[in-house]
Formats: sequence, structure tokens, C-alpha cells
Amino acid sequence: MPGFLIRRLDQLRKRPLFWGIWVACLIGITIFLTLVGMPIPYALVIFALAIVSILFSRAKYLPILIIILLAIMPWTSQDQYWLRVLITVGIYIMLALGLNVIIGFTGMLDLGYIAFFGIGAYTTALLTTHFHLSWWLCLLASIVVAAIFGVLRGLPTLRLSGDYLAIVTLGFGEIARMTFANWVGLTGGPMGIRDITPPSVFGFSFGFSAQWGYRLYYYLILVLLGLTVLTITNLRNSRLGRAWVAIREDETAAQTMGVNLSWNKTLAYAVGAAYGGAAGAFFASFNMFVSPNSFTFFESAIVLCMVVIGGIGSIPGVIIGASILAAFPEVLRFMSEYRYLIFGLIMVIMVIFKPRGILPER
Repeated sequence: MPGFLIRRLDQLRKRPLFWGIWVACLIGITIFLTLVGMPIPYALVIFALAIVSILFSRAKYLPILIIILLAIMPWTSQDQYWLRVLITVGIYIMLALGLNVIIGFTGMLDLGYIAFFGIGAYTTALLTTHFHLSWWLCLLASIVVAAIFGVLRGLPTLRLSGDYLAIVTLGFGEIARMTFANWVGLTGGPMGIRDITPPSVFGFSFGFSAQWGYRLYYYLILVLLGLTVLTITNLRNSRLGRAWVAIREDETAAQTMGVNLSWNKTLAYAVGAAYGGAAGAFFASFNMFVSPNSFTFFESAIVLCMVVIGGIGSIPGVIIGASILAAFPEVLRFMSEYRYLIFGLIMVIMVIFKPRGILPER
């Protein structure tokens, strides 16, 4: 047996729980692929390639394998329902990554993050239906408007922490939802806004069609996710990201070393809110309808659970956590009466046995 393979197996033996979680995730992905219509031999080949990449190359080729898998997945089945599920998973990943900037990088609790998601969605809905602007301009507007509200929400909370910060952020989320529900002249109230224009490029619409189904939306959310991961990774490794982590670890020590607490906290709120606004812009065009029922506290709690279960501060962990928690209810739809009970039990078990998350920050 080659020496490098012996060393690799020895590493697996020393960290059985870590690699066990990796293999469990790969098994889950394989099962999911068969559920969405991929032929079983193809799914098994992908699973085998993933295992080989872990054994022989320290998983450095695993991201490339995942990208190829994501690119071909829409063409493995004609079932548009599961494609909608995958797109919804992508939206939740964007939300979880944005919340991770606030909670994971800076250490500030946020129980009303879904408000920025709603602000981005309503901004796009209003601009496309009333002013007939291009969706791409609406995307930029949603990012800017959500970031502005992030600053406005962040400024009064700079000196708060713990329970007080949680109450204020929760209140902001409820204020936003009540505004969406009661400002009938602007938001349509409980009836919401419908007939939102889908994105288009040179007159070619991304909307649902008999030929493409939801595939164009699928690739659009992949592009947005790629940009989100790239920019957040660069932010995390930048001077600003290191300042956020310093604030998370010890505010007093960070301030002593010259970190401007107010400025950096406000930037964290603005950046995190901007990603929520971008996800909201996509959500509005994808569903072609928005209403206050989509932006409740329950959604904020689910996104927070995605960050905690995946691993606070860990970008790969948050992606895994969001993918699992977003897809889990749909995978268990055949057990509709018990799926949220199972969902809750799994979260309790994770918190007990993996309190730092599936893939914690190193």
C-alpha cells in the first residue's frame, strides 16, 4: 500500500468524527440526488469520486467536483419541483452567509435579520412593478437600501449586547413585518405585490418556460452564491475582517489596539444587511410575488439555526448547515406530520454532541 495512503488512513483514524460527518454528508447528497431524479449509477459514481478525492488529495479537488455536480444537476431530471427546492436552498445559503457576517465574524446577536430580506424583496417588487426598472438595477437598489437600513438599525445598538441587543433586533424585525402588512398604499398590505418582472438579458427572460423550466433561475442563484462566497471570504481575510474577529473575541482588547468599534460594527451590520437585500431581490423575482407572511420571526430563527448548526464563523460550515436545514423539510415531506419533530430532535442532538457546529471555524 502506498505510503501517502497509509498516512491518509491514519489521519482518518485519528479524527473519526470529523471524517464521519463528511461521509455522512456525502451519503445524504447521494440520496438527495436519487430523489431529484438522477440515475442511481450516476449518483454512486459521484459518491465514489468524492471519497477518492478525500483519500488521495486531502479533498482539494472536492470543490471542483461539487461545482461540476451543481452544473449538471438541472439536466438530470425534468422534475421542476426539486429544482425549485434547490433554488430555495440557494436563497437560504445567501441569507445564512449574510447573517454569519454579523453573528459569526463580529459576534453580535441578530434575531431580526429577515427584515433585510424583506426590505430587499419589497424594494425590487416596487421598482419593477411601479417604475418598470430592469431587475439588475433593482438588485443594486435592494443591496443599497438594505445596507442603509442596516446602518440605521445598527447605530442605536452599538452600545448594547446580550439580551438587550437581542430584544432590539427582534423588535426591528417585527416592526419591518408590521410595516409590510399595514402600509397598504405602498406594500399592498396582506395581499402583497404580485406580477413582479423576472430578470432578463437582451430581452431574454430568466422566468419559467416550457423549454428551460427553472434552470436559468438555478444558474443565476449559483452565480450569486459564487459572488457571495468569494466576497465574504475576501472580507474575512481582509483587515476589516480581522477587525471584526478582534471585536468578537474581546471588544476591550480590540479597542486598545486601535480598532474603531462603532465604525466596524456599523459596517458589519451594513454588509450583512446587503447580502440579505440581494437574496430578497432574487426571492421576489423568483416567486413573482411578495407578502408579509414570508418575513416572519420564524424565518429569522431558521436562518440563525443554519448558522449555529453549520458552525458560527465558518463559511463552509454555514453553507452545509443551510443546505441541510433548508432541504430537510422537503426531503421529509412524506412524513408531513412528524417532519418538524424530527427536525427539532436533530437540532437538539447537534447542539449536545457538536455544540460548535458541523464544521466549526478553526
